[in-house]
Amino acid sequence: MGVKLEVLGDGVGLITFSNPPVNALAMPILNGLKSKFEEASNRKDVKAIVVMGEYGKFSGGFDIATLLETQKTGNVSLLGRVSIDIMINTIEGSKKPSVAAIEGLALGGGLELAMSCNARIAAPKAQLGQPELQLGIIPGFGGTQRLPRLVGLSKAIEMMLSSKPVTSEEGKALGLVDAVVSSEQLVATARKWALDIAEGRKPRIISLQKLDKLEPLGEARRILQVARTQAKQRSPNIPHPIWCLDAIEEGVVSGGYAGSLKEEQCFKTAVMSPTGKALVHIFFAQRATTKVPGVTDCGLKSRPLKKVAVIGGGLMGSGIATAFILSNIPVLLKELNESFLQQGLDRIKANLDSRAKKGSLSKEKYNKAFSLVKGTLDYKDFKDVDLVIEAVIENIQLKQQIFQDLEKYCPSHCILATNTSTIDLNLVAQKIRFQDRVIGAHFFSPAHVMPLLEIVRSNKTAPQVIVDLIGVGKVIKKVPVVVGNCTGFAINRMFFPYIHSAHMLANLGIDVYRIDRVITAFGMPMGPFRLADLVGYEVSRSVADQFAKAFPERTYRSQLISLLMEENRLGQKNGRGFYLYDRQLKATPDPDFKKFLDESRRRANIMPNGKPIVISDEEIVERMFFPVVNEACRILDEKIAVKASDLDISSVLGFGFPAYRGGVVFWGDSLGAACVCDKLREWSKTFGTFYQPCTFLEDRARRGLSLEAAVDAKSRL
Repeated sequence: MGVKLEVLGDGVGLITFSNPPVNALAMPILNGLKSKFEEASNRKDVKAIVVMGEYGKFSGGFDIATLLETQKTGNVSLLGRVSIDIMINTIEGSKKPSVAAIEGLALGGGLELAMSCNARIAAPKAQLGQPELQLGIIPGFGGTQRLPRLVGLSKAIEMMLSSKPVTSEEGKALGLVDAVVSSEQLVATARKWALDIAEGRKPRIISLQKLDKLEPLGEARRILQVARTQAKQRSPNIPHPIWCLDAIEEGVVSGGYAGSLKEEQCFKTAVMSPTGKALVHIFFAQRATTKVPGVTDCGLKSRPLKKVAVIGGGLMGSGIATAFILSNIPVLLKELNESFLQQGLDRIKANLDSRAKKGSLSKEKYNKAFSLVKGTLDYKDFKDVDLVIEAVIENIQLKQQIFQDLEKYCPSHCILATNTSTIDLNLVAQKIRFQDRVIGAHFFSPAHVMPLLEIVRSNKTAPQVIVDLIGVGKVIKKVPVVVGNCTGFAINRMFFPYIHSAHMLANLGIDVYRIDRVITAFGMPMGPFRLADLVGYEVSRSVADQFAKAFPERTYRSQLISLLMEENRLGQKNGRGFYLYDRQLKATPDPDFKKFLDESRRRANIMPNGKPIVISDEEIVERMFFPVVNEACRILDEKIAVKASDLDISSVLGFGFPAYRGGVVFWGDSLGAACVCDKLREWSKTFGTFYQPCTFLEDRARRGLSLEAAVDAKSRL
């Protein structure tokens, strides 16, 4: 890590900074840049300045570890005053003109640094953008002021609120980049450009003072108002997009310096906001999933993966196969007969067709991907596969037979994986000899789209196999989370109580459509009853049966699904369930559903005094999710999950829990263990053991400990 100044023979001061792997702008780097700019500005042998990053990258942005430290300590002075002291006073205020030489990427603070220079020269295909809003913050080094002045207000707002970067070629067309040249010519061109500015052949442009790209005030305010309305509609629960627009508007109305001061204020507010803390937590949680004590710290390296076999061409199996061929891994798809095999291949083709229609898969890549999948009906073709993933129906006897066959036909190094979502791994492997090769590879549907891969290890799974599957997850662009073995494993088990809570509330008299509305307003992609229609009742009932057998004391059994199935209402599958569905699968409440609900409530007979309970929307959220937090605590106490943050990222990526709430355990912590525990205990007095807080949660509540911190510390023992 460091910043160096080299004065070249032509009088250009070349400032190079390094902080691998992406040249993050940690405070030492920023302070080093300030020092070297001041030195170059004051040296008589320096005519102009070029700034660049090492390792083929300009900068990936501000050091996010500094954000985390600021949030933990509450000390916002750790953030410095970069926008004013460095970008405005030092770089733009330098006596010598400066040019940024951009290669690879210039994101967030990296782009803000580049925009503070008087020109930007970029290599082809470099990525330029302001993705700060993904972290719950806003640009804090002048991005809300300079980007609108360089590309226009509408495009700048789009780039910031969407967090989507542009290429250097697009940047050139927009006015963000002054020239695009080859990597070999980059530094030479930047040096010449800087000297041309210094010697008057090109104008010295200070982006904070540019006005030609800004719309007239009235039009600018209309653009900002539309952006505010859209931001509130898209993200009603998060404030930082509005703070970003506030900073932009201040600059438009009162000038770039005033806007920079407003931005500084909003940036620090956003960093310390609940949303900022939650999204920074999720950022680090995602990067921590591959760190598994006793496994990934033992010096093991993942073995190369040359060929994969998938057993079962249904929706899940075809999705898994698609995920591999999209990552250039050959797949052998096995089915029982030619008809099933062709259906599986057709599903894979349909998955690729869908991507091609959306423009995310070129014809060349489409043809390459589909050429990588082959079909078979015979295990004899498994003689050279490195990994097998079984993805058949949830039938223990069938899975056991498959694994006995795999042990006969697969090479000795081959990993034997099951995609089961609920069945104990020891049962699956019970009848084979080499159980150290068996592991769970639980994908989420649709497998080629959903980003999470739950890796399930038994107490017999070899560490090398776990490391290999983590490597597989990275290759196919999934986030791998390693968990222990039990019914439902970690992720499904954590969310079993969510579905049970929904049915209990329905039988207590709460309208199912209201429950769905409240839960989507909280931030989930859809409510529990709409989700049940989507997933299918056969799956829901099978999973419920597994959970009831394993954890009868905290299971709530409702007759509602059975009543619907008796009338051939199967959800989205046949257009009738909790909702009615048209040909476009648009869901609308069904007036006829009431008779099923009334009968379910009659059979349940749990309404106090026979009357529906009256609760607020806030309590609906609590009754839905506090049992989830409680189950997460049990999972942590039993060490099924390695660390609390693994459950947080799993809840976000696997079930759509809103990332801006930080994941299930983080959200529970934000309310306080005592709050969650007290309410569960109170509900348990009336509604039984389903709500009984576990000893782990009670202990944290009694001692005033954070669920996240206490668990993570324990996992390192």
